[in-house]
Amino acid sequence: MIKFTTEDKFIVTGASSGLGQGVALLLNKLGATVIGIARNHERLAETKQKSEHPENFFTEELDVTADIDGLPGYVKSLREKYGKFRGMAICHGITDVTPTQMLTYDNIKHVFDCDYFAPIMLAKGFVDRRNNIGRGAALVAISSYGALSCNRGMSNYAGAKSALIASMRCIAKEVVPFGIRVNTVSPSDIKTPMVLSNEFSTVRGADHEKHYPLGYGEVEDVANMVVFLLSDDAKWITTQNYIIDCGVGL
Repeated sequence: MIKFTTEDKFIVTGASSGLGQGVALLLNKLGATVIGIARNHERLAETKQKSEHPENFFTEELDVTADIDGLPGYVKSLREKYGKFRGMAICHGITDVTPTQMLTYDNIKHVFDCDYFAPIMLAKGFVDRRNNIGRGAALVAISSYGALSCNRGMSNYAGAKSALIASMRCIAKEVVPFGIRVNTVSPSDIKTPMVLSNEFSTVRGADHEKHYPLGYGEVEDVANMVVFLLSDDAKWITTQNYIIDCGVGL
């Protein structure tokens, strides 16, 4: 069984809901110290209240797209506040369904700011050897099955998530000599507030779940993989992208 100590400190973005919340709560349950980052202070506080060890769960309110260029410095400030980090889970993100003829530069930039540029700059801050523990440190970023399935109307979203996978592999090869591992996880439809929303049903159809022989995934299905990749149980795994899609296929 995976276990951590309070000396194992992890940054988790998007920690106020969905996959980020699931990862943050599982890390905390397994004994780690978690620094949960999200925009919504109230939902962050609720996540902390749900944690098994709230004394080891710290919250930081931040819109990661507000100052993307400053994110490496922000990670440095967190290290100065909490100490060096064992891991980072980049779990925030937005989705977008926009036909090509309706795309605008602002629309594309909005999605890439959140789903690509902010993760890359956060990764830059984390892999700075002044900010992590060195050998044994690990970073996991949430991409998407949509990066590979490339559905209609998702050129913007799929582009950002595909770029994230490719760049994380490059970063992984840069830092592996220092014993730092970097992987991505690409889930398909998971029971998060976004997938269960009326907007999602309008786009995908109310009966979309029938395409999944085991039903939509649960948050813990993804959280378990992310936490595994952050742990020493995955000490020989890096540069990989794990697809969690219930066998739906591309």
